[in-house]
Amino acid sequence: MASLRLAVDAMSGDHGLRSSLSATLNALNRNSALHVSLVGDEPAIVNALAAKKYDPARLQIVHSPDVVTMDDIPSKALRYKKQSSMYRALELLRDGSVAGVVSAGNTGALVAMSCIILDRLPGVRRPAICAPVPAHNGVTYMLDLGANISCDAEQLYQFAVMGSALAKALDGRERPRLALLNVGAELIKGTSVVKEAAELISANPQLNYVGFAEGNDIFSEQIDVMICDGFTGNVALKVCEGTANFIRGQLKAKFVQSLYGKIAAVVVKPVLSAFAREINPDRYNGAALLGLNGVVIKSHGSSGAASFESAIHKAAKAVECHLPQLIATQINTTES
Repeated sequence: MASLRLAVDAMSGDHGLRSSLSATLNALNRNSALHVSLVGDEPAIVNALAAKKYDPARLQIVHSPDVVTMDDIPSKALRYKKQSSMYRALELLRDGSVAGVVSAGNTGALVAMSCIILDRLPGVRRPAICAPVPAHNGVTYMLDLGANISCDAEQLYQFAVMGSALAKALDGRERPRLALLNVGAELIKGTSVVKEAAELISANPQLNYVGFAEGNDIFSEQIDVMICDGFTGNVALKVCEGTANFIRGQLKAKFVQSLYGKIAAVVVKPVLSAFAREINPDRYNGAALLGLNGVVIKSHGSSGAASFESAIHKAAKAVECHLPQLIATQINTTES
C-alpha cells in the first residue's frame, strides 16, 4: 500500500497538543499507509511523546515556535505569524512535503493563509468550507460553513460545482442532488441572490439541481448537497450540533432519574448506544476547505482526540481520491 503524508497543526485549537497528539497516534495505528508531520513546539511535542509508543519512521516533528490563537485577527496572523504551526503546515503542503493539512485553529486565519500560501484552483473565486451532517441517506454535504459570510450568485454556483465533485469523490454518488437553502421551496421565495444562483445552477445540465430546500430538509434523503452562504451555513451547522448534544444529554438524564428509568436503560442500551453514535458530532468532524491547490481539513476548534482523529481520516480519504484535481476538472468542464 502506498504511503500518504499529512501535516497536523499540533498546537492550534482550544486543546492544542492534548487533542492533536492522541488523535495522530490513534490515526497512525488505524491506517498503516499514513505518515504524519506533527507541526508545533518541538520540546513540548517531544516531552508529550516520551511515554507514548509510536513508530518514529512514520511520525516526524517539524518545529514551529509560534501559534495562531482563536482570538487572532486573520489579516494580522497572516502577516505576523509566519512561524506558527498553522502557517508552517501549509508551507509543507505548498512545497510538496505533505499531501494534506489538518488544523483545529482559527477558521479565518486558516482560510486567509491557505488562499495566500496555496492559492486557489484555476477559475475558483472563493474557497468554501464543506462538511457532512447525518441524514436519512447517510450524510448531506453542506457548504459554505463559514469561509464566506456573504456570497453572490456566482459564488453559490461555484459552491454547487465543488460540492457536487466532493460528493462524487468521497461517496461515489454519480449525480449528487443539489439544493439551495432557502426560506421556502417555492420559486418566488428568497433573496435576489438565491434566485439568481438557482438560475445559474439549473442552467447547467451537468449539475443535478433539485430546487430550493428549507432547514429541515438538511436531513432529508432527497438531497445530497445543500448550498448556502457561510453565515447561514455556519449557524445551521451549530444548531444541528447543539441539537444532537441536547438530545443525547436529555436521554441520558431521563434514564437515570428513577429506578424504572435505570431498568429500562439496561433493556434499550444497545439501541441508545447506536443512536448516540449516529448523531455524535465527533463522528462527522472534519470540514474540507474546497477550491484550493491542496487538501486542507478544518477540525472543530473544541475538538477532543476522537473528533480530531475523524478529521485526520477525512484528510487521508480526500488525498487518496485526489479531491483538488477532481474539483479542478469539474470547474473547467462546467465553465467551458
